[in-house]
Amino acid sequence: MSRTERAANLAGVVVPFAGVLIAIVLLWSSWVDGIDLAILAVMYLATAMGVTVGFHRLLTHRSFRVDPWLERTFAGLGQLSVQGSVLDWVADHRKHHAHTDVEGDPHSPHVGHGSGLSGLWHAHTGWLLETQGQADWKKYARDLYEDPKMKRMGRRFPLYVLMSLLIPTLLGFVLHGFTWQGALRGYIWGGLVRIFLVHHVTWSVNSVCHYFGTRRFDIEDRSTNVFWLALPSLGESWHHNHHAFPRSAKHGLKRTEIDLSALIISGLQKVGLAHDVVVISPERQAEKALPPQRTKIPA
Repeated sequence: MSRTERAANLAGVVVPFAGVLIAIVLLWSSWVDGIDLAILAVMYLATAMGVTVGFHRLLTHRSFRVDPWLERTFAGLGQLSVQGSVLDWVADHRKHHAHTDVEGDPHSPHVGHGSGLSGLWHAHTGWLLETQGQADWKKYARDLYEDPKMKRMGRRFPLYVLMSLLIPTLLGFVLHGFTWQGALRGYIWGGLVRIFLVHHVTWSVNSVCHYFGTRRFDIEDRSTNVFWLALPSLGESWHHNHHAFPRSAKHGLKRTEIDLSALIISGLQKVGLAHDVVVISPERQAEKALPPQRTKIPA
């Protein structure tokens, strides 16, 4: 990783955190209202969906298919999450699946960085300063690398970072009556705070969901399901289910496993915008099921 890449990633961690500190001061001063929270919620859902439905289930695992225009829309929303270019994200994640929790995994809490808190730190944030964006596009994301429009979108990632901050700033400016205070509030709540939340929820899947939680299937890696992350992660925290069946469009395989991303994909399918949706039958799930006494792992 170059010094410039490391500095940019460090800024991506520190600046949103600074925004959260400012937001705490604004909360103390009651400088927040329904408009600010609505901007935060809309931006969170749009960009988190770009990651979970777009970057992950559509582009990384091809769990379903959509027309090119919608595929690029999801990729754009994913880039607005400020988690790296579409090619970097997909290549890193495919490499994670190719080397899960063994040497070569970009962000395992169990390999190369000790155990306990040091491993969790690496999986959650430390990897951003070492291995993020270093997976070979030609090896792990050849389909996107050979797509000129997707490749062009990836090169424009810095522009998407700017748009990710500009959109909520403009929304705050307009919705608060064309005031600079409204613009600032949109920038902080819909921009910095939202980026912070989406980042850390996503990174928790890398760290928490390979360390704490439960397991249902007989697979070799150390992925886990973490129920309390299901809502904020839009279903991504059924991560052990996902590692058992990587191409499944649905990660919450039980009715009680809330998976908002799967509901979005199902909705797209019902209106004819998604097709070839990968579904895992109960019989296939039963074939991989662990005995009940082995479903939990130690914290």
